[in-house]
Amino acid sequence: MFLLDKPAAWSSFRVVGLVRRLIGIKKVGHAGTLDPMATGLLVICTGRATKSVSVVQDGEKCYEALVQFGASTPSYDAETPPDITAPAAHITPEMIRDCLQTKFTGLIWQQPPMYSAIKVKGQRLYKLARKGVEVARKDREVMIHEVRLEDYDAETAQARLQIHCGKGTYIRSLAHDLGIALGSRAHLTALRRTRTGPYMVHNALTASELVSRFNADDLINLS
Repeated sequence: MFLLDKPAAWSSFRVVGLVRRLIGIKKVGHAGTLDPMATGLLVICTGRATKSVSVVQDGEKCYEALVQFGASTPSYDAETPPDITAPAAHITPEMIRDCLQTKFTGLIWQQPPMYSAIKVKGQRLYKLARKGVEVARKDREVMIHEVRLEDYDAETAQARLQIHCGKGTYIRSLAHDLGIALGSRAHLTALRRTRTGPYMVHNALTASELVSRFNADDLINLS
């Protein structure tokens, strides 16, 4: 098992491919996808340990998130341009805290983004979304153990959140829904996973550190 700190712009599949190349075996999997924009902890299981992927994946997770109010996007994050704008000057830290406590803590229902890997009738939603096709998605019940406002910049209308949640939670959906609940619009501009189950990001290796551990700096280009 490897703990990796995924770089921004890397897909989770690319991290798996790197580990597979370094250790020379095909049986490699990750315990919970991170979107390319996101950074942070990716638990990689190899060999017989891949049988424990689902157990790790079911563990609670912690995130640091940056939410931009005033506009939503089709992907619910900064990977796609804004499609709807709305006023955000009325939003205060007190409003955000109250909304997070009353509407986004405990068991809540979420609708997955169209830009997600969920399959509907055998097709990945993100592939349909890229073609401009939108389909109905079933709401999912997820657990938000705690969501805390760490900082709010009224000038830029950006909020920094700490989130402790259960499996299957879409932080992008939380950001999108929070904007609507506050009478505005919002999308995610940054996301970092800091914990999965008992595993912490401060114990994880960066991609370059992992490559160095295998003395492969001259063989693998990480750019």
